[in-house]
This record gives sequence, C-alpha cells and structure tokens, in this order.
Amino acid sequence: MSLRFFPLAGALLTVAAFGQSLKDFEKAITEFDLPNGMHFILLERHQAPVASFYMHVNSGSVNDPGGRSGMAHMFEHMVGKGTTTVGSKDWVEEEKSLAYVEGAYDAVEDERRKGPRADKAKLARAEATLKRYISLAGEWVDQNAFVRLIEDNGAKGFNASTSMDFTNYFYSLPSNRSELWFLLQSEWVKRPVFREFYKERDVVREERKMRLESSPLGKLIDAAVFSAFAAHPYRVFTGGWASDIVNLRAKDAQEFWKEHYVPNNITVGIAGDVTAADAKRFAMKYFASMPAAAPPSRVTTTEPPQNGEKRIKIEDASQPFLLVAYKRPSEMDPDDAAFDVLDGIVSGGRTGMIYKELIRDKQVALQAQTVTNYPASRYPNLFLFFTVPNQGKTVEENEKAWYEIVEKLKATPVDEITLKRVKTKMRTGLISQLDDNAGLAAELAQYHATYGNWRKMFTALEDIEKVTAADVQRVAKTYLVEKSRTVAWIVPGAPEEPAKPEPAKEVK
Repeated sequence: MSLRFFPLAGALLTVAAFGQSLKDFEKAITEFDLPNGMHFILLERHQAPVASFYMHVNSGSVNDPGGRSGMAHMFEHMVGKGTTTVGSKDWVEEEKSLAYVEGAYDAVEDERRKGPRADKAKLARAEATLKRYISLAGEWVDQNAFVRLIEDNGAKGFNASTSMDFTNYFYSLPSNRSELWFLLQSEWVKRPVFREFYKERDVVREERKMRLESSPLGKLIDAAVFSAFAAHPYRVFTGGWASDIVNLRAKDAQEFWKEHYVPNNITVGIAGDVTAADAKRFAMKYFASMPAAAPPSRVTTTEPPQNGEKRIKIEDASQPFLLVAYKRPSEMDPDDAAFDVLDGIVSGGRTGMIYKELIRDKQVALQAQTVTNYPASRYPNLFLFFTVPNQGKTVEENEKAWYEIVEKLKATPVDEITLKRVKTKMRTGLISQLDDNAGLAAELAQYHATYGNWRKMFTALEDIEKVTAADVQRVAKTYLVEKSRTVAWIVPGAPEEPAKPEPAKEVK
C-alpha cells in the first residue's frame, strides 16, 4: 500500500511524536466483529466532542460486472439519495413508482433486443412511457432530505469515493449525534433505495465526458492504461465505458448490492469522542440484523506478461504531453516500499532528479512527475512518468531525458545523503497531515481491509526505513525496462509518428 496514496499512513508518527508506542496506541483502540462478520475499529480520542465515521466497502470498479462498467461508481451517487424513511414524501407510493419504472424499462429493452426487427413505433411508445414513469417517480422525492438531516445535526465532510479497489463513505458528527450515523448508514446498507438512479446515471456520464472525453490529459492517461493492460479490469476507467454507463439499470445495481454490500466485505473505522461501550451497543443495535453472506466473488483475471514496448500516439488540439508507464507488482509485494523510495528520489519536488535534470538544467520540461501506483494498488499496476514539454521542446527530447535518468538509477546506487533526505521528507510530509479524526478513521479501515490488520500502519514506515540504495537500484533494473513499458504521447495534429529515441547507454 503506497504511502503516497495513503497520506495519513503516518498516523503512527502522531503516536511517535507524543512518545507513545504501538502498545500505547493499542490501548486507545477497540476492535470487534459482529456475529454477521462486519468489522469495526474504534480509536477513542476525547480531546473534542466530535467523531469521524468511515465505511469501507472492499469492492470497487474492478468488481463491475461484464458489460456494466461504472456500476460500483453508481453507489457513490446513491448514498446521498437517502433511505426508505429519509428522502421520500411517501415511500409506499414511491416504491410502487420505482417498480413501474423498471417494468417500463424492461419493455424498452425487450424491443431493443430485436435489433433491426424492432418496431420503431412500438419502441418510441415504450421509451415515452419510461420517461413518463421516471418523471412520476421523481415527484415522490424529497430532494436533499438525507444531506439536510445530517447537516442539521452538525455533520461535516459528507462524501463518498470510488476507486478501482474499493468504495468509501464518510463524514463527521458531534459525538452526541453518533447514534445517528449508525441509524442512517445501517438503513442505507441494509436496504439501499435506487432513487433517481437514471438521473444520477446521466451525471456519471457527464463526469466521464468532463474527465476523459473533454480532457486531453484524461484521454492520454485512459489510452495509456487501456493499452498497458491487455486483460485485467484495471484497463477500464473507474467511471466505466460510455456505452455501459448509459445502459446501467437499477435492477442490476440491486444484484451488485446483494453480492458486494455484505457484512464480511465491510469495515467501519471510527475515530473521536465515542466510547467502546457505545460503539458496540450501536453496532449491535443497527447492523447486527444484516444477514451473514458468502464473500463476494474474487477477481481471477491475471494480466499476462508484456514482452515488448507498446507505443500510442494521440493527435489533439492541445499542448504536447508524454506518459511512460511500467508494469510493477502490487502493494503486497516486498518491493512496494522500494518503489515508494524510488518515487521520492525521482519526483521529490525541487530535490528530485526529474526537476533538477528535466526542468532546471536541460529545461526540456515545464512540469514532470512520477506516480508510484496507478490506477490502484491491490493488483499488479503501473509506475508512471509524466511530463509536459517546455516551449520549443519536443516529446522526443523529454522521452530521451527520462531514459537517461532511468539509466543513471540502474548504473549507480543513490548516495546515502539523498536516500536519507528522501526518507526524512516522506516522514515530514506525513507528519504535516496528522492529528485528524477523519484521516485516522480512514486509515484504520483501509489498512484492516487491505492487510487484515490495522497495525500495518506502524510497520509501513519501518519498511521504508529498511530500503537500501541497492534495493532502489535493483527495482529500477528489474522493472523500469523497455519490454514492460507503455509510451503514450499527445502531439497537436502531428502527421507522423516520432522516431523512437535511443535509450542512454548503461554504464558498465
């Protein structure tokens, strides 16, 4: 689990800063399972009368069903729509209306399946009926009632997020309103209401347009990742394919919920002014009635070995961009910490190699950086290098300059002063974001879900400290190689593919 993508992973440093040990930290934590398998981790912090809640569902976009990419993301949009008791003017009538919507949609799809034999007039009538039922169902909606309710009770930071690997729901409340979180979140998890599903589906489609289709950089990254992965679900953008999104169905979301929103696939992290007794009592009261279920199906697709460089050119009315991606192992691999340190050496601000060489000295780039895990980290993924060429400089010059840095990393171990500086900077960056209930609740849940133990928080930086210059050199030699890389670039209307630059010679 890369520290770059878990910026509060240094929660252990909060402890260290106050002279505490893991044993001391454990005294403030209560961890328990409900009989149905749902896991809770509570960090008691009574300095202020607030508490943060973080629900981690251990399924994300990689778990989208075939032909239904974007499904996991839809749940992020559903949580704010409320429950059967909050968000409806009359749930009995709204439930009937939602059933009519699905029935009308079935009629539309039945006709569409006929393809060229479809009766166009009949299809038009079915589509008009569907539109009318969606409108009628919308009349029962009490707009923003769920968000209004929690905010009226002092909630802050209400949000949700979807990644390739998981989906998260979080906000903070005054501690004397803690029970409200257990009540509302349990209602939604036990019986989600796919209220305004098709309205939110349109929002998701617009998000894809904004992030990818209207963004040159988005198109570049999407093309590079899709090309780099031949088989693994990481190749598909988190939001899904456009053609899948516009065909997502609420009834399919119901099936996804049945498989993935089960107790043993959910971890709750809580940090703040909540006692262990209250946490256990509320958890039993509101979540214990969820029936135990089998774990969700696993992602079994394994990315086949890449045995040659892939190159993708995109023509777009934008400035040039260059992206170089290398296959790398997952966060579970022993080399994960060495990748973090390598990333810090190469891309560590003004002391990083790419700033000093590409931006300051050679002046071939306006901006350059690396990303140690992309698009996620649970499965083997990508180490990315990205650059924006300087005015008058080319993609080819930037690519050649990057390969020269790679060859230096392979040829000569980084000096101990640089290694120490990078580790210190990583530590300092983490410390600057500490002492935050919301972040700590997230860390506890995510480390447990990923590693099976939140204590990995404490060993993550120990792993960083153990990385040697030889480890960094070995990782560069092993993974930053031509046969496993994908190169993608944007050229403003360039008619021909640029000649492939020669990598710098390795120093013997």
